Amino acid sequence: VQLQASGGGLVQAGGSLRLSCAASGRTFSNYDMGWFRQAPGKEREFVAAIDTSGNNKYYADSVSGRFTISRDNAKNTVYLQMNSLKPEDTAVYYCASKYSRGGVYYAATYDYWGQGTQVTVSS
Repeated sequence: VQLQASGGGLVQAGGSLRLSCAASGRTFSNYDMGWFRQAPGKEREFVAAIDTSGNNKYYADSVSGRFTISRDNAKNTVYLQMNSLKPEDTAVYYCASKYSRGGVYYAATYDYWGQGTQVTVSS
């Protein structure tokens, strides 16, 4: 699976961005999808995940209620709608896919990764 993330940018605190991740190469609907982020000097951390059907979604406590993950299997794309952005959301955001079930919170369980897109939130 090849993953291409886009939609990052510079936004003021309180603003919104929508990230997209387009997949190609394998059957997209067979893969759980996740978003992770990595800030300078910090480890990569889980942000959100969605299962193959889109019926089950998972969020980090730090983004719950502000971010929404969704997917369109017909378009082979997963989205991350980010609202009420805070400066601490500044990071490179990565999308990832996993074929096996379970363990959506753990980066090591994901099989394929996109290249990342920078999100910068100014105060």
